[in-house]
Amino acid sequence: MNITNNIVAAYIDSLYKSSNADLQNLREMSVQNHVPIIQKDAENLLKVIMKLKKPARVLEIGTAVGYSSCVFTECCGCQVTTIELDDATADIAESNIRNMGFSDRINVLRGDGREVLKELQKGDFSSESDKYDILFVDAAKSHYREFWDLSMPMLKEDCIIICDNVLQKGMTASDEFDTRGRYKTSIRHMRNFIDYITSLDNFDTVVSPTGDGLSISIRKHNE
Repeated sequence: MNITNNIVAAYIDSLYKSSNADLQNLREMSVQNHVPIIQKDAENLLKVIMKLKKPARVLEIGTAVGYSSCVFTECCGCQVTTIELDDATADIAESNIRNMGFSDRINVLRGDGREVLKELQKGDFSSESDKYDILFVDAAKSHYREFWDLSMPMLKEDCIIICDNVLQKGMTASDEFDTRGRYKTSIRHMRNFIDYITSLDNFDTVVSPTGDGLSISIRKHNE
């Protein structure tokens, strides 16, 4: 029996509680201004993962207004490197991060995620301690495979990779949700990406209908 529907979603959202008044205000402001941020149920799941993993370093692709970066740092005190394409949006993110008191733990990098990742790769990641525990991807959907591949050398052996919006309002699952046929390219790229990450022998991956769809991938330990 499929119980995923608007009633169940509303009930799950009703269970959401923010532990930080400033973050709650930032969420409400983002919603009012139609800024895409992680949905409530996705946030709850991400916070549980963060508390279980206890990451020292998180790499995020897609900063937006800095909400998810602040959630991660507030949750477990981790250092976050986050990448934002749009300069004006990055300015807003840096202001929000500063107002939250997280400027010393969240570093906003500007530019196309693919190019920034190539530059990051030039750093010293020879030691496991210099690598990232968690990768969170919430940027251009057609480039998820590139973000994944470019980030790989900078991720720890026991990393977790989380990608948001992988169901794209249901369109990844069925063309019937793309009523005007406007997102064929994005849908094709996302389906190929999901096929790729679920076929990897060195990762265990689950796709969850949480939020707009989360893929959660855990790298398997070397035998």
